[in-house]
Amino acid sequence: MSFYFDCFEHRKPELPLKYSPIVESIWQYLAVIALTMGAWYLWWRWDSSLNMEALWYAIPLAFAETAAYIGLMLFVFNLWKVEDYPQQPAPETLKDVLDTLHGDDRPLSIDVFFPTYDEDPELVRLSIIDARKITYTHPIDINIYVLDDGKRQAMEIVAAEESARYITRNDNTGFKAGNLRNAMEQSSGDFIVICDADTRPFPTILENTLGYFRDPDVAWVQTPQWFYDLPNGKMLPDLLEKYLSTPGKLLGKGIEKIIGPVSIGDDPFVNDPKMFYDIIQRRRNWVNASFCCGAGSIHRRDAVMEAALKCYADNIEQQVTDKSKDLRKITGEKNLDDGLVSMVRHNIAHDEEFTPYRFHVSEDIYTSLMLHSDQGRNWKSVMHPAVESKMLSPQDLLSWSVQRFKYAGGTLDIARNDNPVFRKGLSMGQRIMYASTVWSYLGGIWNALFLIAPLVYLFTAIAPVSAYTADFFIHILPFLIAMELAFMMGTWGIAGYRSKASYLSFFPVNLSAIWTVIKGEQIKFKVTPKDRQEGNFLHLVWPQATVIGLTVLGLLYASVQYFLLGNHDYSLGGILINIFWGLNNILALSGIVLAALWQPE
Repeated sequence: MSFYFDCFEHRKPELPLKYSPIVESIWQYLAVIALTMGAWYLWWRWDSSLNMEALWYAIPLAFAETAAYIGLMLFVFNLWKVEDYPQQPAPETLKDVLDTLHGDDRPLSIDVFFPTYDEDPELVRLSIIDARKITYTHPIDINIYVLDDGKRQAMEIVAAEESARYITRNDNTGFKAGNLRNAMEQSSGDFIVICDADTRPFPTILENTLGYFRDPDVAWVQTPQWFYDLPNGKMLPDLLEKYLSTPGKLLGKGIEKIIGPVSIGDDPFVNDPKMFYDIIQRRRNWVNASFCCGAGSIHRRDAVMEAALKCYADNIEQQVTDKSKDLRKITGEKNLDDGLVSMVRHNIAHDEEFTPYRFHVSEDIYTSLMLHSDQGRNWKSVMHPAVESKMLSPQDLLSWSVQRFKYAGGTLDIARNDNPVFRKGLSMGQRIMYASTVWSYLGGIWNALFLIAPLVYLFTAIAPVSAYTADFFIHILPFLIAMELAFMMGTWGIAGYRSKASYLSFFPVNLSAIWTVIKGEQIKFKVTPKDRQEGNFLHLVWPQATVIGLTVLGLLYASVQYFLLGNHDYSLGGILINIFWGLNNILALSGIVLAALWQPE
């Protein structure tokens, strides 16, 4: 652990983006223009531009563009405006956070949970030590629990040494969600702070978040996850000097004179979550749709239990209704004996799992969905903008892939079995926000088409449009320019290209998750490794490397055919647009291929 203290302990998180009503207004204005231009372009694509002699190619690409445009509309809705939840003073007693004037004046009781399975006990020790440093402006009762599904004596010893309570169980039913349920049965805090094994809370986490719970409808508060161990990378002159000696260093300095400082190898897996938390999640507050992401979240125990009990009762009654229908068909009776119905209910209740946190690989977002849709209650979620804890990032491509597959597969599995778009109790805004999340994970389908499409033209000269004429550029360029300008303003303060490139290069993991869910296979819970996995990770990026290789060959082949051999099956407009398209794909995919080769210092 001394390595982390030596290299990263001094790091501080960036402050949340400062809200600017002027920037927001410009973003909204440009977004409307971009959507209008996009609709105009798509109308032209389907109505006037399809290559009728190659519909096998033209229609799938037009479908991909349409699907991407739907994603664009959902994303614009997500990013429409910033509406931070008003922060209130830290509550003094339990009475301040109850929906009653007759609450208890006792100090608040907080449970801090650290679920763990196979993480290094010394890593968990660091988290416990930081949790013990949590401060509060009023008297408060804080209890720290280590929830060890690994049943390790070494972990029990660490918990005892750090004055934390140790909880384990006989089986690992429900994985993390089952672990949390088991801990809730043996604790009684008014609020629960959910941490991962490597989550190191800041002393201010409670002082800065419990005030939100003065609103008795606030069920949970999510704080941004911040990875404090992202690699610094090397400055370009130093990197070139390593391979080219002094001339390389001079070349690097010359390049930086022109374009500014260049760092290579910083955050190779695009792990920095600032775009997700400070832009995407934070801007879901305005329709009460920011969802729980697990680590770094604070939950009102009563909200979780109340929603779970309702869901438990509803599931039992639905099963009783279904079973009663079956029995009436078998017996031919219109009305069943009350004693028989009571026995059926008792048997079903005995077998039904009570799950405060849903037994699912994505238990965090599923529990959010359950609370948001709790009919009869207006449970609210809050995305707190400031970082209140620090965590470790995936340090190799295998760990990154395990994590991203779990995110994608878990979300798509929820959409398949309990689609939030059709779930009762959600507002229209909440449905759209959840739909945006699901739709983004379907993007692997059209992203794959966007990567393949230029290859068809480069190798065959067959175009997806009737012709690459001025009419094509008149329709597509205003849309692309308006979209880039809009999102430059919409994500003002955070560079967006690396996130877009990462999303495109994510397509093999995305497709694998989609196929797994379509087959009905269970998305298995795998703990994201906290230590760097050794070995060669090129086998994980062969799809991206193949696309890059084929695109390079296609660019060379088409250029030779048109510029040297005078093959007029190609057109200058077609060559230019597909060369630009191909180069963009190469640039976007190269990051993940280089990440497979990346080695930490």
